[in-house]
Amino acid sequence: MRALGGLLAFLCSTLAAGATPPKLLWGKAYHVLPETHSDESGYFSLCEGKNGRIYIGTAKYGQNAFLVEFDPETEKQRVVIDTHKLCGLTATGYAAQAKIHTRNFVGPSGRIYVGSKQGYRRGPDDTADYPGGYVMAYDPAADQAECLGMPCRGQGVIDVAADEGRGLLYVVTCEDQHWMLGDLKGKSYRELGPLLAPYATTLLDAKGRANAITRDFQLAQHDPATDKVGVRDIVVSGQRLTADDLKLGPICWDLAADGRTAYLIRMSEPSLFAMDLASEGPTIVATNLGRMIEGKGFDSRGSLRVAPDGRVYAAIRVDNVTGFGAGYLHHVVRYSPRKAGDIVGGVSPRRDPRDVDVPPTRKPGEMEDLGVLAVKNPDFFDFGPGPDGKPKPWTHGFHRLPDGTLTPLHCHMALLVARDGTLYVTSIYPFTLLRIPRVP
Repeated sequence: MRALGGLLAFLCSTLAAGATPPKLLWGKAYHVLPETHSDESGYFSLCEGKNGRIYIGTAKYGQNAFLVEFDPETEKQRVVIDTHKLCGLTATGYAAQAKIHTRNFVGPSGRIYVGSKQGYRRGPDDTADYPGGYVMAYDPAADQAECLGMPCRGQGVIDVAADEGRGLLYVVTCEDQHWMLGDLKGKSYRELGPLLAPYATTLLDAKGRANAITRDFQLAQHDPATDKVGVRDIVVSGQRLTADDLKLGPICWDLAADGRTAYLIRMSEPSLFAMDLASEGPTIVATNLGRMIEGKGFDSRGSLRVAPDGRVYAAIRVDNVTGFGAGYLHHVVRYSPRKAGDIVGGVSPRRDPRDVDVPPTRKPGEMEDLGVLAVKNPDFFDFGPGPDGKPKPWTHGFHRLPDGTLTPLHCHMALLVARDGTLYVTSIYPFTLLRIPRVP
């Protein structure tokens, strides 16, 4: 009773001071299979399979990396890729395949493509060399996984995209961001060039070209018909973007269902950009659509997604300057570029009958703050102290607002909009999947 009275007194004093609780976006939290990660950690690896199940990559530093399947109907999880087992590996320490960091690519066949990369050295005695990462694919229909080889010795894999119709694999490595072209058999890879931006990803447009952002903030396009790579400057309001524009953080971009409109955001700046990848000419024009959210201390990690209905979503962390608590707040924001079915270039044949239409209540061009991520089942994880009375390691990634609401603190890692409109967000410490019902 004394603790409850203290909480009520604090809450009343906070509200009396004029602090306003933020709008909350409630979701159910699930602890990602604990045996698949070492430090309650994972990265950008999140997708929905054509079977409606959710796939999450994990990081087990110094040991291994896994792809985990979450079934929304049963709420059960299982491992579908064990990287070391699949690729026949036994190395530990820095030589281990410690992360699946790629934004999972789902091909027209339903196969899910991912890649592995290095982790971190686990102490001064960990002096092993990292051999290089592997590309892997999992087929949910057959419940089988396949190793597709090592694209570049000594380099991890940060992105994979598969052009299944042409039998091609586009891979981005790390730490040096080589752009590699391989075949679906995983037998051979070669470098396309030029070097790409950190955390670069490949978008396959409606013309069959592969698109990526270079380290000089230019657009690189590979045309498989000619096997040539062209590089064009990106121009915003008459000004050419340069490597200096990447100082606001790595980019995250995604492609609309029309196969030509790409949306882009940077980690530390909330402005949303759009560009038409089908355009021709010596330069490509990007349009600044405005800031998705106001605030300070912006951070958006692997979270920009174009939903099947055409709306653009992002998770963005900002400093909590509301006076209602402290730390950070993780908002989900949305941009509505068009009314239902009105997609530039016509409705994509990839549209699924389960896709949700944009309701007519939103105006084109509107930015919308859907609210701050909040956990409706805070007992999903035991945040209590360990046997020694101290906080358990790797449990510092959530905090409570003055009214007791549990919310992510430090880092969200990925966002996904499922075909039925459900939102999924991953957050770390502990490694958590948050499932949020469709927001009209």
